[in-house]
Amino acid sequence: MPKKLKSLIKNSELIKSKRKQIALGASVAGLVVGPKVGRKALAWGALCGTIPDLDVLIPMSGAVESFTYHRSFSHSVFVLSAIAPLVALAAVKLHPSTAQHWRYWFLAIFLALVTHPILDSFTVYGTQIFWPIWEYPVSLSTIFIIDPLYTLPLLFGCIGFLVVYRRPQRAQKFIIAGLVLSSAYMGFSAFAKASVESRLAATLERTGITPTRTLTTAAPLTTLLWRVIVMEPDSYKIGFVSLFDPDEDIKFETYPTQPTLLEGLEGHWPVERLKWFTHGFYSVRANSPAIVMTDLRMGSEGGYIFAFVVGRREDSKSIPIENHRRSQPQNISRIKNVFARIGDPGISMAPPK
Repeated sequence: MPKKLKSLIKNSELIKSKRKQIALGASVAGLVVGPKVGRKALAWGALCGTIPDLDVLIPMSGAVESFTYHRSFSHSVFVLSAIAPLVALAAVKLHPSTAQHWRYWFLAIFLALVTHPILDSFTVYGTQIFWPIWEYPVSLSTIFIIDPLYTLPLLFGCIGFLVVYRRPQRAQKFIIAGLVLSSAYMGFSAFAKASVESRLAATLERTGITPTRTLTTAAPLTTLLWRVIVMEPDSYKIGFVSLFDPDEDIKFETYPTQPTLLEGLEGHWPVERLKWFTHGFYSVRANSPAIVMTDLRMGSEGGYIFAFVVGRREDSKSIPIENHRRSQPQNISRIKNVFARIGDPGISMAPPK
């Protein structure tokens, strides 16, 4: 395998965070066609659960392009609906003894494909699920991109199915149980988000903060702790709220941003694209002499996942340049603070000074 392809796969979302997509695809296929065709249903469902993310293998001309065109056409329910019959035909051709179940194959594969972008829509980055009719990413932001409590019930359901697949009715019950539990957890995440947003609204009213926009998103690996972003004209505030916190105002850390650095970069495609894609949740800073735009929705202060150089300062002016990604150090050990913070509001989530 070429080194470039290995690197793409190793560093792509395809491997890092698709366990839940694989498990969901396998589960829905197992539910629909599993009792009729056995274990092969789960294999096809798992495969279809990854197909939309194969767009990461398409070479793009720049870092912002690669970042923002992912989860576009390949995640459209219209595109996936169109390819579902072709994949179902391939399944029937490869398993001719199951040809009489082709209607179930089609339904199973259709659901395995379209539930992928639907699930993505619940994450903070969302997906262009209605492309090309409406290209703005749908983002409900109720669950982190990786959450074991969502994925594990699906995995256990699939394992249970594989263990007793020769008894179809019993095997299907495992799948149903996994889907019910994972769906209930997704419902809980929506309830948790509504609770946090209610607390945020009360905090803003009592403190007199008038933000330009706000965002609440689940912290890594859990829906018991939530990260709050409050955007202001020349700064932004970051706060954390646990569902077990006492009923008091959210405490924020304030950080500067320099949107005036983008003066002179109006119409520069990477700048306008990032403004659009981030829903306005970005920071701008000068980094001698680079101008860096950072997506504030994923990561933490001092370690955001996606930051891009979009220009440079020259003679007190901002000059557009070809964009490239600016890597930021990721301190995985800080994840332990997430779980400690759930039960202890005194723990600071701000980076060390």
